[in-house]
Amino acid sequence: MKNNRKAVEERHLKILNMIRERGEVKVEELAKAFQISPMTVRRDMQYLEEEKLISRIHGGAVSLEKANMLLSQDEKIAICRERISEYAARFIDDGDTLFINGSRTALNMLKYAGDKKVLVYTNNCWGIGEKYPDEVTIRFTGGEVRSNVMVGEYVMRNLLSMTADKTFLGCAAVYDDGEFRYDIPTEIGINEAMISRTTKALYVLADHTKIRRREEQGNIYGSCAYEQPCTLITDDHASPAVVEQLRRYGIHVILVPTK
Repeated sequence: MKNNRKAVEERHLKILNMIRERGEVKVEELAKAFQISPMTVRRDMQYLEEEKLISRIHGGAVSLEKANMLLSQDEKIAICRERISEYAARFIDDGDTLFINGSRTALNMLKYAGDKKVLVYTNNCWGIGEKYPDEVTIRFTGGEVRSNVMVGEYVMRNLLSMTADKTFLGCAAVYDDGEFRYDIPTEIGINEAMISRTTKALYVLADHTKIRRREEQGNIYGSCAYEQPCTLITDDHASPAVVEQLRRYGIHVILVPTK
């Protein structure tokens, strides 16, 4: 046991030195360099970040020196989405069957499923060719592809023959009146079909840039409210006023730490 602990500590130190020397390192690079799985790399990175030695980003990690430099807005949002994906994986239980819509943030949480056995039904083309833990099985609904999302009557017919324990959705925006916006018109019907065939829980994943006041947008086509109990997983940069309003509408809001 002591030898194992020592080996892990030595690997942590080598990973830390590698990140400090290069400034930025990807998960795949570390997995190849140390002959370990990407999941093990992510656990090592999580430990180093909790010790305030590095800062994780989408797909890897950077040194604190580089993290302290000005990040672009896109990079900041990418970090927030990665944190949301990782946190959302906590709600996956061993043996779950899931629905996931066209959200990349929702689909990305599967990378954090660990050794849980999970069956996923999705219309999300971003999952094609991606690598996930061995116990994650993905089945695609089929359908007409638009912006990497499968849509159309074929998707609807298939969904209505399926059931899932939980549904994880992304969206284009969340308004303070409790409505969710979707930019592909047929997404609303597809999402509702997923929810109607869900037996346990509904989760919506959205970073802080999507948490908005309705008055800032006006009446936008493609928004809807869900009657089912909903948990919104966002990051801690979300507007406190909008979050409070959403909670008044009965939406359970989780603010994921990003630092």
